[in-house]
Amino acid sequence: MPRIAVAGAGAIGRRHVAHIADHPDLTLAAIIDPDPAAAKLAQAPWFADIESADIDADGLVIATPTQFHEPTFNVAADRGWHALIEKPIASDVMGSTRMIERAATAGVHILTGHHRRFHPRVTALKAALPRIGQPVLANVMWSVQKPADYFDVAWRQGPEGAPVRMNVSHELDLLQFLFGEVTDVAGLGANPVRRADRVESGGVVLRFESGLVATIAFADCAASPWGFEHGTGENPNIARTGETSMMITGSGGALAFPSLTLFEGARDWADAPRAETLHVGDGTPLIRQLEHFARIIQGDEQPLNTGASGRRTLELTLEVERLTTPLLPVGNTPGFGAEPQ
Repeated sequence: MPRIAVAGAGAIGRRHVAHIADHPDLTLAAIIDPDPAAAKLAQAPWFADIESADIDADGLVIATPTQFHEPTFNVAADRGWHALIEKPIASDVMGSTRMIERAATAGVHILTGHHRRFHPRVTALKAALPRIGQPVLANVMWSVQKPADYFDVAWRQGPEGAPVRMNVSHELDLLQFLFGEVTDVAGLGANPVRRADRVESGGVVLRFESGLVATIAFADCAASPWGFEHGTGENPNIARTGETSMMITGSGGALAFPSLTLFEGARDWADAPRAETLHVGDGTPLIRQLEHFARIIQGDEQPLNTGASGRRTLELTLEVERLTTPLLPVGNTPGFGAEPQ
């Protein structure tokens, strides 16, 4: 069985640890985290850092803070370990390029942890797109109220913890997975509630090579039932509502996600389209991504979420972040300890 270690035992790292430990076809090789409490997460060797991790492993999940992704991967690559790296792949584009080049030299694969690509409903959505003709528009909503203690972790108080890098990056990757390359981007952002030194809400417009135009509205300071996690229930920390988070229209019909409601049969605006719900089995995308990682380790598949795709999403994420970061009013920054008004 593939032996996979996990570096970083934060919120997402703990989920990886649990999924690997519980999977009948995977072996948890080690937990690597400076906090000794991480040793209690599962029956596996614990190490404070990757340099001291004297283990036999085939792959490494890197779920550390972003600034540690590159040095952690460098050690893994030198040991011949394939790597599944949580998004963003690196702190900057140059770092991601160095990592991709190092992977090629070492003969190992990088997977970027944009796990939504592995959701069964995303798979079904992508397969159903030809039924709506030429996709023309996509509209995405992601709006949540993050709790105040979410920001007790210092790095989340800066740009790396802002919703563009933490959350909207998933939307950007998913849209590229569905529709291809982005050619143009525009955006506006604000910080109307907490007013700290980061963007907390905004809107993005993307134009794709195909001519499709997509919009993303986002906020981490506004409660709603609308968002990928709310709609699909894929994150156990976010309440499931089943509500629509994406609407796609095309020359021959439309699709709603995650309900997978397909509308087709209308010749023009005088006709009411027929509605059909596409049925698909369930599955946990993080687990499906780990299973894909295992098959890559075994040489049975090529990565669906390559380092190159991660770099492209990082480039787009940083541009969206630049466009949406607001200018802060002087003396009007109550900060992260303040509850929303």
